Amino acid sequence: MFNADGLQTIHCHDFVDDAAFVLAYQRGVKAIGGVDEYHWFWRVHIGLWAASGASKLDGDFVECGVNKGFLSSAIMEYLNWDSIGKTFYLLDTFKGLDERYVTERLAMNQDLLQSGQYTSSVGDVRANFAEWNNVCIIEGPIPETLGRVDAKSVAYLHIDMNCAPPEVAAAHFFWDRLVPGAFMLLDDYAYHGYHEQKVAMDVFAVEKGVDICSLPTGQGLIIKPPHKGT
Repeated sequence: MFNADGLQTIHCHDFVDDAAFVLAYQRGVKAIGGVDEYHWFWRVHIGLWAASGASKLDGDFVECGVNKGFLSSAIMEYLNWDSIGKTFYLLDTFKGLDERYVTERLAMNQDLLQSGQYTSSVGDVRANFAEWNNVCIIEGPIPETLGRVDAKSVAYLHIDMNCAPPEVAAAHFFWDRLVPGAFMLLDDYAYHGYHEQKVAMDVFAVEKGVDICSLPTGQGLIIKPPHKGT
């Protein structure tokens, strides 16, 4: 029986014992200070699967909403990052949610900052990623910082900002840079309590003529279709 992070199932989950997964997950835990308060096993499994597929495509990796770097650190460990010849762009305010968009959640945002669940130190984040090359940490709010990503093509895009406006802005900004077959992973899409993000991303998907796969982890997944005529 698997029972963690809002997901319970009797189905096979032997990935949790895979040696490569264990090492990657442990690296993610290290990024947040060494104590796993989240038990994001299946969510990380999905992220590693998407990143592994993306590593075989042309294009760089982008994460919008990094916080302390749990998933991105796990991915870089899993892929032996310095061996694959890609750049990982990591965008975040590194001081919690952008207060322009979270008036009703402002008190919660401050609580998460004060408790340490949201990082308030980009220096700590830089130290976490210092072991790898080809990492570009971009500090500041989205959408203002999106133009600092100079990747011409993107194979993997992870969006996790816990509020709809910057998430949709990031999806629109990177859509044309996503190569055919690229993975767009939406952390909040089907997550309980984040219906606003689902509604906004559903509108985006209709505009782009794609479908979002809703996952029981609370994530959503888009795979960029091939160009018409190819």
